[in-house]
Amino acid sequence: MAPAFPTTTVFAHQLSRWFGARSAVQEIDLELKKGEVLGFLGPNGAGKTTTMRMLTGNLAPSAGTINICGIDLLDQPKAAKQLIGYLPENPPLYRELNVDEYLTLAARLHRVAKSALHDSVERTKQRCGLNEVSKQLIGSLSRGYQQRVGVAQAIIHNPEVVILDEPTVGLDPIQMREIRVLIRELGGTHSVILSSHVLPEVESVCDRVVIMHLGKNVYSGSIEALKQLREGHSLELGLRNPPELSQLQLQGVISVEKVNDTLFEIQYDPGNDPSEELVKAAAERGWGLYQINRRQTSLEDVFVQLTQQE
Repeated sequence: MAPAFPTTTVFAHQLSRWFGARSAVQEIDLELKKGEVLGFLGPNGAGKTTTMRMLTGNLAPSAGTINICGIDLLDQPKAAKQLIGYLPENPPLYRELNVDEYLTLAARLHRVAKSALHDSVERTKQRCGLNEVSKQLIGSLSRGYQQRVGVAQAIIHNPEVVILDEPTVGLDPIQMREIRVLIRELGGTHSVILSSHVLPEVESVCDRVVIMHLGKNVYSGSIEALKQLREGHSLELGLRNPPELSQLQLQGVISVEKVNDTLFEIQYDPGNDPSEELVKAAAERGWGLYQINRRQTSLEDVFVQLTQQE
């Protein structure tokens, strides 16, 4: 049963999918509220695209439930799908149509009222930067512009939920920035699920992230909380290879890694900052401590750490 929160737009519970004997997605739970942008991360084969296809009703789950704005997707697929805009990994484009013709067709398929067709197409072209190519055949457009047309068809009917699978693939840096601005804008009034391999992109536009690995959810939460999963210090010493460093028994220290002759990286458990003990040890042993800095953990660091675990 979906939760009673009026702002919940997507709610999936124990979502699973098997292909024969192979499990592609295993008991995924997911909740998204209006106004949120959720980043969907994972290496190739993690189950992201399979999950997104189930959330949009393009693939039936083997088990589990999906609710879109309180409507059961499996029991009332037509009503639920009207609330979703979807850009799949390969945009569903008709290359023989021009942009205006295609977006008009997309609007009609999404049951946009005939009186609102023209305004919907014009507004969407403006938002996606397609005015200059509106009369060109889609097949003649660059990959970047074709990707914009794919985003446009996903939002032409002003859906409650927008699901974008790799929306910036093939775009140049300027186009990528423009699409990111559009995604942030959509997140202000809609719910957006964004699948991407570009981690800085996810970090710049998303409120929360879900990381999948081997068909399972290995993390769900804010990006800042994610970074706290891996903290560390960089300790630069004036002596070469101080033997005592690796032998120090400090509470919370997980590992000591040598970067070079005078630079060592200390990883520690959150809440057990060993900075004072390290400074004291350096003074007592005459290491000649030059500096001690908190290591800036990147989203990439934690992503690799989580997805390399079996």
